[in-house]
Amino acid sequence: MVGVPNSDLLAFAQYQSNVDTWLKNSILPYYPATMITYITVGAEVTESPVNASALVVPAMRNVHTALKKAGLHKKITISSTHSLGILSRSFPPSAGAFNSSYAYFLKPMLEFLVENQAPFMVDLYPYYAYQNSPSNVSLNYALFSPQSQDVIDPNTGLVYTNMFDAQVDSIFFALMALNFKTLKIMVTESGWPNKGAAKETGATPDNAQTYNTNLIRHVVNDSGTPAKPGEEIDVYIFSLFNENRKPGIESERNWGLFFPDKSSIYSLDWTGRGNVDVMTGANITNANGTWCIASANASETDLQNALNWACGPGNVDCSAIQPSQPCYQPDTLASHASYAFNSYYQQNGANVVACDFGGAGVRTTKDPSYDTCVYLAAGSKMSTTNSTSLPARSGSSPHPSAKCFTPLLFVLSFAIAAAML
Repeated sequence: MVGVPNSDLLAFAQYQSNVDTWLKNSILPYYPATMITYITVGAEVTESPVNASALVVPAMRNVHTALKKAGLHKKITISSTHSLGILSRSFPPSAGAFNSSYAYFLKPMLEFLVENQAPFMVDLYPYYAYQNSPSNVSLNYALFSPQSQDVIDPNTGLVYTNMFDAQVDSIFFALMALNFKTLKIMVTESGWPNKGAAKETGATPDNAQTYNTNLIRHVVNDSGTPAKPGEEIDVYIFSLFNENRKPGIESERNWGLFFPDKSSIYSLDWTGRGNVDVMTGANITNANGTWCIASANASETDLQNALNWACGPGNVDCSAIQPSQPCYQPDTLASHASYAFNSYYQQNGANVVACDFGGAGVRTTKDPSYDTCVYLAAGSKMSTTNSTSLPARSGSSPHPSAKCFTPLLFVLSFAIAAAML
């Protein structure tokens, strides 16, 4: 994805020859050896100190003309990225609406996107929603935590378990209000800072790893959003490196997965099914004989909420704890929660975070299996006794979202967006 900076919009909008020359020098020599799939014309123009929004659509049309001359207009897609600030209202999601002051350029841009089957690109940051209003947005809600309190949209009755989905749907409803409901949404930036100033208490490596891990899992599982369940969405993580020379508050320089010297800040598992060893970078495939069970100190309310989440959004197959099934007895909340917790824990690489459940889960080295109820262990095959303890796609067959990946880059479902400022 190659970006045309805001500073070049005037030249691109004024003269076709400028765009033709740029394409000849900056794109054609590297294509198709470099897999260029998108050109973004302008970046968050409504946030720019210099109002260049009126130049976006003319520049986009000139880029399209240049690509057409080169025979690439059906191979390279044109769009423009936006911040959530393009909305005048984002809560509740169903009330999402674009700022009317941007109507003069927004409508022709949306028409251009539809005409060319291009996505609406938006940069979404639940971190800022939490940082700017911690009394209204909980950290759990921003981090996709199973212990977050659900938020119900009063207009639609849709239930939101995380801020990311709410932000995506606010864009969807804003587009629908303008009769552009067929436009695909692409999230061109999302992430979490690994370090911040004293007042930025949420900016930590642990929170950054938790957010990005949960975001990846959410996307590759094709969870969709409450308004568009099961729909694939393309997401880019911001960013590849910390930007040590970037001005602004401390967090501005610390959104990366790597330090500028290329050393890792924290590790991520890009499959969305496990974790990565922080020291070696290798995928963790065994739990060294550990299981996850319900904590004896957890309240019934916390256990029930965590169990509901594991068997719902957590994608755990809980049929084994239904009546007449191998793990139904003893019919206690703690026993059922333990089975669900462990299934989620094992299917997510026996990651310590995957046994948290807001403090309701605890790891143990003692196998909790009993009678014909077999608890999964890392590296074990599903037993024939209760073979439905995990969704089938957690087995050895390729994950359905594998079709979204290329051999070299996580181009569609996931990619890393490095800032070019």
